[in-house]
Order: sequence, then C-alpha cells, then structure tokens
Amino acid sequence: MAVRTVRIAWTGALAAVVVAGTALIGPAAAAPAPDRSVPAHRAAQRALDAAVQEGVPGALAQVTDRKGVWNGNAGVANRTTGRERLPQDRFRVGSVTKTFVATVLLQLEAEGRVDLDDTVDSVLPGLVRGNGHDGRVITLRQLLNHTSGIYNYTSDAGFIGKIFGDGFFQHRYDTWSPRDLVGLALAHQPEFEPGTDWGYSNTNYVLAGLVIEKVTGRPYATEIDRRILRPLGLRATSLPGTDARMPHPAGRAYSKFSQDPAAPVHDVTELNPTVAGASGAMISTTGDLNRFYSALLKGELLPERQLDEMKTTVPLSDGYAYGLGLQSHELPCGTVVWGHDGGIHGSSSAAATAVDGTHSVALNYNGDWTGTSDAVMEAEFCG
Repeated sequence: MAVRTVRIAWTGALAAVVVAGTALIGPAAAAPAPDRSVPAHRAAQRALDAAVQEGVPGALAQVTDRKGVWNGNAGVANRTTGRERLPQDRFRVGSVTKTFVATVLLQLEAEGRVDLDDTVDSVLPGLVRGNGHDGRVITLRQLLNHTSGIYNYTSDAGFIGKIFGDGFFQHRYDTWSPRDLVGLALAHQPEFEPGTDWGYSNTNYVLAGLVIEKVTGRPYATEIDRRILRPLGLRATSLPGTDARMPHPAGRAYSKFSQDPAAPVHDVTELNPTVAGASGAMISTTGDLNRFYSALLKGELLPERQLDEMKTTVPLSDGYAYGLGLQSHELPCGTVVWGHDGGIHGSSSAAATAVDGTHSVALNYNGDWTGTSDAVMEAEFCG
C-alpha cells in the first residue's frame, strides 16, 4: 500500500489548516493570565505564544496528566473586543468528530449489530454507485481508515466555490443533506481501487454517519450523545444539526480564505454545520476533548478487541499512521501519541493522548490560515 502525505482536516481545501460564539464576555469573566511559571508546561505556553506571533488570532490549550490540569492561552478570542480566550470556550473541532463516529460504529460491532467487514452496499444498498464507485466492494472498515478510494466531496470544484472564498457569504446558512454530500463525491471517479491505497476523504464519514442511522434507527448525533457524551459527562460538546450559532461561551472564528499574508481577515463564526455533517460538525472544548481521548485509550468506551481494531493503522508519512478514526503520531523524541486533528472555517484543532490515556493535550486556534499543533505537542510530550 502506498504511503501518502497525511492532511487531517475537515476541509481538504484549506491547505493552510494543519493542526492542524458570539457571547461578548465582560470584565468579570475575563480569562486569567496563563501561568507561564509552571516549569512542566512552560514550553507548551511558549509554543502557543509563538503561534500568535505567527498570525493566529488566539490560541487555547489544556493539558491533563497525573499532576492535574493546566490551561494555557495566547492572543484573543475576539479581535474586536480584545477578550482573551477562556478554558471553557467552545469551538468547532472539524475532523476530530471522526473519532466519535468511529467509536460508535465499533461499539455497534461489539454488540454484534454490524461487522466492519460488511460492505457498504449491505447496509446502504445502491447508494454508492456511479463513475466507478461500487459499494458492493467497499467495506465499512475501509470507510473508517480511508482506504475506500471514494472521492472526497470537499475537493469538488463547485463545492469549493460555494463554501470557500466569496461564495461562503452567500451559502454559509445553506443546509446540506448527507446524500447531497455523497452525490457530490459520486460525480467524480474514485481516487483508487478499494484497499489498494490511502486517501483522506470526508465522504467516508458522511457515509459512516448514514450507516449508524440505518443500523440503530437514530441519527449519528443522537447515538454519539447517548453512547459517549452523556456517559462521560461531556456537557460542553454538541452536534448542532442545522444551528449556525455557537453556544456560549465562545469566541469568534476567523479566515482569510487564502494563504496570502496580505489577504483580509473575515469573521466566519456562523455557518450551517451540515456542510460537514458526520465528517466534522462537532463543537467541543479542550477539557471535553481530553476527557474523551483519555477515556477512549483507557478502554472505557470500547472492549479490548475493538480498541485494538481502532489502533490498527495504515502507515503514512512524517511519523503519522491512521487507524479507524484515530491517528497515531511518533514525535521526534520517539514518544507515540494518539488522537486526531481537525480544521473547519476559522478553527484549527488537535487532540492527542499517551497510549495509556494518562497524559492528554487538546488545543484550538481560532484562525485557519497559519499555525500548527506540532510545536505544542512536541513541547508537552517531549519536554
């Protein structure tokens, strides 16, 4: 199987997204100054500061380990008011949503309600057909590990024109059904034959969401809520459906729709998240993401067999490998962490945890044209 460069973002069209809310909070709720004196996290704080110096409007991170919880921030949540970012701020997490979706499907497998080696057509008959796509020879496992070859709908030129750049302001509140998004993909030929290569495709997870709905009789968002969010007490995490607003508290999200440093900055906070659906619609916080990934790696959400399946990876490049909605990353110091990255309009996020779930980092940048999570992760996990 060929090795491909990994780019874990919802969009697939904003190459600068590499991780990669509308409340105006008054002085009484101002964020405390980050504690730069904590030696164990001083390097992580410097990495957040550096991201802001490079152009990110605001950076936010939380670390949980055996010693407790550390929150770091830099820059601003709102470029107009100057309000700093708060540890409890909500933000769009983009493709981090995929780990939640994959966890639900693996739970269904553990319950004997689905087999990941079943074909897509056996669950969604006739849906994946056309231009060389054939759901009769694509498995559910291949959806989750991106070896299906199904075209990535966010690469469709017409979609890009509507969703990125000037088209965004006309179409930001449009509602997209999952079948609309799948239809965009099937208008193109597959990227490769199923199982012969690896290629990141948001279409895979739109289909995974439809599989969950077909098997359970309930929307994927309902299943994530009842199986993960409520049991873990993730009260700040939500699947917003068609609601374009951000829950409080939240800052603003910013995009240039360009890698040109001179391009104007746009406020893109409000958008209808059906444009991402099961591939990237979730809203969360750094604290909730750390709790989720820690619980997942500790075996609190999946039996051992399914967790092992999730961690069975396809090797990529630069130390990355991709499992079932879960990626591993071998850092330069040799430490391997597990998690996922996500990018969506004006928001770049990443979450990673040690294999035993005892040391976790989650972060968000409220801009999508610059910034990388690598420096923060290396600072925290490598010391």
